[in-house]
Amino acid sequence: MDSRILSAEHARESGVDRPWEQTNEDWWDWYLSLADARDGAPTELVAVDPPDAVALPTLDELREELATPYELGSEAVERFERDGYVKLRDVLSPGALAAGRAEVLRLAAAGDGPGRSGFLSMDLMWRSGSEVLELFALSPRIGRIAADLLQVAEVRLYHDNVLSKEPGCGRTPWHFDAHHFPIASRDVVTSWVPLQAIPAPMGPLAFAAGKDVWKTAEAVDFSSTDDSYDRGVAEAFRAADVQVDDSPFALGEISFHHSWCFHYARPNATTQPRMVHASTYFADGARLVDEPTMVSGDWQRFMPGARPGAVIDTPLNPIVSR
Repeated sequence: MDSRILSAEHARESGVDRPWEQTNEDWWDWYLSLADARDGAPTELVAVDPPDAVALPTLDELREELATPYELGSEAVERFERDGYVKLRDVLSPGALAAGRAEVLRLAAAGDGPGRSGFLSMDLMWRSGSEVLELFALSPRIGRIAADLLQVAEVRLYHDNVLSKEPGCGRTPWHFDAHHFPIASRDVVTSWVPLQAIPAPMGPLAFAAGKDVWKTAEAVDFSSTDDSYDRGVAEAFRAADVQVDDSPFALGEISFHHSWCFHYARPNATTQPRMVHASTYFADGARLVDEPTMVSGDWQRFMPGARPGAVIDTPLNPIVSR
């Protein structure tokens, strides 16, 4: 791992029981550095065409689409309960996705670009001044799906972010989000909305199937300085014959994964960026953990004023399921 990624204090010890001191982009550079080095950046890229040009919806049309309820069905809820994740087809139209992608490209061009890992993360997009991405993050259509999958009355937004793996960007290591989110609740889920189709060489998000599969890797020690955790989890899953779903994403298909669902992604071995808008939701009434750690990243930006052990209810964590 490149030692320049961590601060001097973080680099001295391998534990995580202290706050993150750097930027969120630094956090992603650090986290990707923990991926199995044997599955690193590709040396040759597969040529992939950009998404087809489509007519962009007006803001009113996009607002209506993102507010219209999605017919989830009991089978999807049962799959989520059984497997810890679910992939749903035709949740968003090509026009809505094209509008989101155009906004991401615009904001990315105006920013500082991806970190040294080739991974671009932009957070709190609903507060960036982009009306389009605000509609995505606060979408009742997506928020209601999240609440229904968790089988809770209402969900609040933890934060949204844009995750863009640039061409040649390497592997995202095995992880589960409960390790990152400083939320003292099991009712936490993340929507993962690809802003284009994701063929296999682009590195679709891959899930370890099974609600309790995290117990298979429970004995693997996390390391903040090398790839031993990523390797250890992969080995534990192979030994237990855990089913891993690394299937491509069709255009308009999105996924929801529970905070205890293990997932990873292979490198982006294509000539196009893999752009995703992700939002994390938690059940209304959840509390902040007593002791956030460096793995929680810059959580104060997402829950300003929230106090350890107290119910999370800040202006940046609105209810989004209605």
